Parts: sequence; C-alpha cells; structure tokens
Amino acid sequence: MRRGLSHDLPPGSRVGLTTTIPVEVVLAAGLVPVDLNNLFIASPHALEWVAEAEAEGLPRTICAWIKGIYAALGHHPEICAVIAACQGDCSYTQALGELLASRGVAVLHFNYPYPRQRARLARELAEFMAQVGTEPGAVAAMQAKLAPIRQALAELDRLTWETGQVSGRENFLWLIASSDFEGHPDAFAARLTAFLQAAAARPPSPEGVRLGLIGIPPIFTDLWEHLEELGARVVFNEIPRQFSLPGGHADLTEQYYHYTYPYDITLRLRDIARAVTQRRLQGLIHYTQSFCFRQMYDRLLREKLRVPLLTLEGDRPGPLDSRSRMRLEAFVDVLR
Repeated sequence: MRRGLSHDLPPGSRVGLTTTIPVEVVLAAGLVPVDLNNLFIASPHALEWVAEAEAEGLPRTICAWIKGIYAALGHHPEICAVIAACQGDCSYTQALGELLASRGVAVLHFNYPYPRQRARLARELAEFMAQVGTEPGAVAAMQAKLAPIRQALAELDRLTWETGQVSGRENFLWLIASSDFEGHPDAFAARLTAFLQAAAARPPSPEGVRLGLIGIPPIFTDLWEHLEELGARVVFNEIPRQFSLPGGHADLTEQYYHYTYPYDITLRLRDIARAVTQRRLQGLIHYTQSFCFRQMYDRLLREKLRVPLLTLEGDRPGPLDSRSRMRLEAFVDVLR
C-alpha cells in the first residue's frame, strides 16, 4: 500500500473508485473521484468490455461488474490510481486490486470494519486521509460543502415516493451518481437544483403498484421502464439511496457508521422495513448478480421482511431477457 499518494499526483488527477467510499477525503485531497461502476455501465460498449476481460483471462464465473471495471480502466488511461474497498463491498475486489497493480495502476485500500465498530472506522478514516495526503480540517470542510447536495438528493427521493413527480429511473440515476458526484460537486449541484425545480413543476404521478428495488444496483438497462409499462413504480431504490448517505450526520465517522451497505444484513433489514411502512410498498424486487456472494442474503430477506418479494438475477449488461420480463409481469399482476 502506498502512503501519501496525492504527492505523486497533481491536483485534478482522476482516481477510480470500486464502490462508495468516503468521497469527502478524495475531494479534500484535490483529486477527482470516478466511480468505475458508473463508468462501466454507462458505456455503450459495456457488454464488449466484459468480453474483453474474459479474453484477457478473467473467468466466466465471476461477477460481470468486476470484469467491466477491469476493462473500463484499460479504455481510460487518464485514471492513474484506484481506491479499492477490500472489505465491505465485493469479495473479488482484493484480487482485482492485485491484477490492476500488476498492470502498473497505483492501488490504495479503504476497508469498512467488520464487524461494525466506530473506533475501527475512525482509524480507517485517519489512515485513508494519510494515504491521499489530506487532513481532518479539509475533510470536514468538504463534508460541510457536500451536505446541501445530500439534502437536495433527499428531497428528490421524497418527490419519488411521496408525490411521484420524480420517476424511479430518475431517482436511481441521481442517487447512484452521488457516489462520486460525477467528479465535480459544484456542477453536479447546479444540475440537481435545475432538475428539482423542473420536477417540482410536474403534476403528481397517478398511483400504480408501489415497489421497492433492493440489493445491488441492477445490471439490466431497462428495468424501471418495463415496470412502468406494467403499471408499477419503483419508489424505493435501496442501495442508491444509501450511496447518497441520507442520515444527515455532521461527523464523518458517524456518517459512514450509519451507511448500511458495507456492514451486516441487520442494518439493511431495518432500513428496508422502515421504507416498506413509510413508502407503502406493496412488493419488493431483490436484484442479485450472478456469482455474487450477496445472493446468500436472499433467504434472510425473505424470512425477515413481511412483504411479497421477487428475486431477479442478472448476469451481463443489457435489456431484460424474456423470462425476467414474464416473471415481473406475473409479480405485478399478483400485487395488483
């Protein structure tokens, strides 16, 4: 692990993220964060990139997101360093980091402590600041700067589940972008403000079957649109909402201590159960990624959540397959 990496990089250098990590630290160091997952899935060549990674020797039986991230970096040489979360995200990330390091990519690590402990998380944050060459005061200032953006994202989320003026797809795209604020928080904030003004002027959306989408972000490209065609609306995007850090904590350690995704399933279950009640969810879609260890949580979600649940598995980027479409149609019909 390299310490003080920012001293090797000029201000404005682009740094890849394998998942949502304390982005305040990266921004405070003068670096530009790039969520590699968003870079991969937004590309019109996403499926080709997965095939490229397999052609380079990555196994067919590992997660397509990992292969997409690996290939995406080859197409974006301007990203000269990667921050990998080897604990709290994906079980493949450690090996991915080692592969990238063998290609000459500088790799840092940030780990969410497991089990969840405040003191350990505080130490991880301090170590992370030391790695990128920033200090707590600068990070606190950046956290305060991002707070109004996070509040605006919470308002966008409210307009999704309470009035329907924001669609499930729009909600997903804005919230998931909060993992890196598209590299430029000021520009992101300006676009978000304009979007909220336009959304607030829309008429409320008519009621449909109210759904929650839980689990990792889907690799399917048309899930929300297909559900709307069936008369259903996604009014809860679980993990993207967590990426936006909706708790409003002023302390950085508390902010990431209450972030549910990296820790045990108990926190997620509480968060989902609250959403089921508050947002009047009639059903849940649990998206699972092929070859992902998080598929094992499906059993607990079914046991603990007292609401109809459909498990939907995806593998490679692209539109829904015909079998998935039929299963979604049957699920919505039953709920209706």
